[in-house]
Amino acid sequence: MSLSTRLRLGLAGVIALAVLALGCGGTGTDELVIGEYGSLTGNDATFGQSTKQGVELALGELVAQRQGRIGGLKVRVVSEDDQGRPEEAVTVVKKLLNQDRVCAVIGEVASSRSLAAAPVCQEAGVPMISPSSTNPRVTQVGDYIFRMCFIDPFQGTVMARFAAQDLHVRRVAILKDVKNDYSVGLAQFFTEAFTNLGGSVVTEQAYSAGDQDFRAQLTNIKGKNPEAIFLPGYYTEVGLIARQARELGIRAPILGGDGWESEQLLEIGGEALNGCYYSNHFAADNPDPRLQEFLKSYKARFGKESDAIGGLAYDAARVLFQSLEKLAEQDPDTFRGLASSKAGTAARRPADKKLRDLIATTTNFAGVTGIITLDENRNATKPAVVLAIRDGKKVYDTTINP
Repeated sequence: MSLSTRLRLGLAGVIALAVLALGCGGTGTDELVIGEYGSLTGNDATFGQSTKQGVELALGELVAQRQGRIGGLKVRVVSEDDQGRPEEAVTVVKKLLNQDRVCAVIGEVASSRSLAAAPVCQEAGVPMISPSSTNPRVTQVGDYIFRMCFIDPFQGTVMARFAAQDLHVRRVAILKDVKNDYSVGLAQFFTEAFTNLGGSVVTEQAYSAGDQDFRAQLTNIKGKNPEAIFLPGYYTEVGLIARQARELGIRAPILGGDGWESEQLLEIGGEALNGCYYSNHFAADNPDPRLQEFLKSYKARFGKESDAIGGLAYDAARVLFQSLEKLAEQDPDTFRGLASSKAGTAARRPADKKLRDLIATTTNFAGVTGIITLDENRNATKPAVVLAIRDGKKVYDTTINP
């Protein structure tokens, strides 16, 4: 390569860098920082890991399509581990807001942890999108809190209708985690819907996350001879409970909610889960092209199958990116108020408010977990699927619409 050629290439590089600097507010350092938090460790670590990977996949697509930029600003994601503890969720979200200067937050999966951290985002006026917290109280915290999933009043009704109308059972026992907002709320909504359909709850038993022995509760349940058991807990305890139920001779089907969704569910529960059912956000055997492309990309990136938690996080990140892109197009000056260097300044509040308003207008978004429209309470209106566990596999059974 000649000297003149090298000089021309060098000059072109300098010009390109100058253009990029101007596109980033002239400093070359401004960026859009997005926070993501979840249980990367702890009792239900697959929830946080799937969420992180779903967001990473969406960011990877943004890098491939737009060099990782929106409105000229580079997008960076900061992930934090809340260790599966509500008090730690508060700590890491404060860190994301105050130190990392994020313009939006994605998380959490568990409703208890979302309920702990949501007030921090609401007070700061920074949008928070929970991919998969289903307790209705999460978005009731305030108008900066959103979710990409259906809520428990609907999910409880889905499983009550499935029990009464598809399985034709009339007598159900409930076993819930009393320390878990998700479990307590879902049990309540299931009970209300099931009794309205003419069914009865013959007994309600309780446990706490982390328990290992459920035989006393299951013995009480067995004595009531229910036709099914509703178990609205997380996968970690569900698998153990199913095994101990079968050891005690309980053959009734066990029903649950999306807290069952994890690659580890079948590893823990094994054959004891055959003949059981749970509500979920997608079925991996659904031939929908968007879903199948996502599943293919996820496996290529991370070397494993995605669960619905990863899909919801992917959708949450894409909804956020879409809203940021709209703001950059509609009001570029306000959009630049979201840059990390503007955190804590007067420019930040109106930018956060406009971003919040755009997220709230999400309508007919084609997500991998379904078509997403946010209602006036910032909850996603979308159907649920019921998965059956047969021969050690999770398979599609039915779809129930709102």
